[in-house]
Amino acid sequence: MSQRQHNSASTSSQTSAPAAQLASLNENVPTPVSAANQIAKSRIDYVQVDALVLLKIIKHTQESGGGAELAQGILTGMVQIQDGNSKRIEVTNCFGLPTANNLKGGTADYNEQCNIFITDNLKTFRHLNIDHLIIGWYQSSLFGNFVNKNFIEDHFMYQSDIEDSIVIIYDPFKTQHGSVYFKAFRLTPNMMEMQNRKDFSPETIKDLKLNHENFMEELPVVIRNSHLVNSLLCELEDLNPTPKHQSFFDLATGSVLEKNLRSLIDNVDELTVDTAKFLNYHKQLQKQNHLKQQHLQKREAENSARRARGDPLLPEEDINKIFKPLPPISRLETLLISNQIQNYCQQITDFTSQSFSNLFITEAVQNK
Repeated sequence: MSQRQHNSASTSSQTSAPAAQLASLNENVPTPVSAANQIAKSRIDYVQVDALVLLKIIKHTQESGGGAELAQGILTGMVQIQDGNSKRIEVTNCFGLPTANNLKGGTADYNEQCNIFITDNLKTFRHLNIDHLIIGWYQSSLFGNFVNKNFIEDHFMYQSDIEDSIVIIYDPFKTQHGSVYFKAFRLTPNMMEMQNRKDFSPETIKDLKLNHENFMEELPVVIRNSHLVNSLLCELEDLNPTPKHQSFFDLATGSVLEKNLRSLIDNVDELTVDTAKFLNYHKQLQKQNHLKQQHLQKREAENSARRARGDPLLPEEDINKIFKPLPPISRLETLLISNQIQNYCQQITDFTSQSFSNLFITEAVQNK
């Protein structure tokens, strides 16, 4: 081999080595499609909410009548992958949606004007270098009374368009009484499948293995403050110290328990009515099946007699035209009411456990 051939061979080998390394690096670099698939397959561990978002939600609710009127808004932020199989939802900002009374066009063009309002706010966020990715919505609710058809349909729309979207529920009444109520929820995959089918029959619920506990999942909420905000809070605490005479044993729990119990009773009555409808549907279904069996037995006996006489058999007929099938009864309301009853029971349990602790402590102090 000549010196020129040797140099050309060594040069080609040197150039091919970096090319091979570059190709291997390109294989490890995720493409937008692979990154999106990885985000979709990862599970959501928790929701990280900035304190600014909580303050804006509280302010919006207070401006809407302190919880008397429904306050809704859009959440913006980002999705962060922690490792290969987990991720967190970061809520960094939000803005409230106007009501129909606040819009110029009224209720006629409410949806169209809301879309324009959302688009304008997202454009403003983008120009100000603020996270403008929609990751869900928020809603105010008194005593946790938010599980209904409209809520499920609204969040189904969000979660269908944005797979990782969440909803944050804020209860102003419980927050005013010393217990900050911020909870994040999303629909489970089986519930999304049932909403896609638009079939809420008992058979579908049984096939998807849905019940009042697993059609919606609650995600842990972590409140995040920046270091500057923490420093400011420490300074404010030094400037405005906590008063020495502070009442930590508030025993006025009768009104709160009364409202929760009244709401619980109303939901139990609704569940009783819905159960009675379901039992009546089963009775009608059994009665219709019995009439079908009688009709088929009578027809079979008639055909046997005709066959013995040598006469032609009766023509084939569609039994569903004679006995029209009963429309399947929806069991969605039962799921929602049962979940709402569970929420009320949990709230009563939490509130009474705190109240009993205060009672026992005050009793021990009085005995001394």
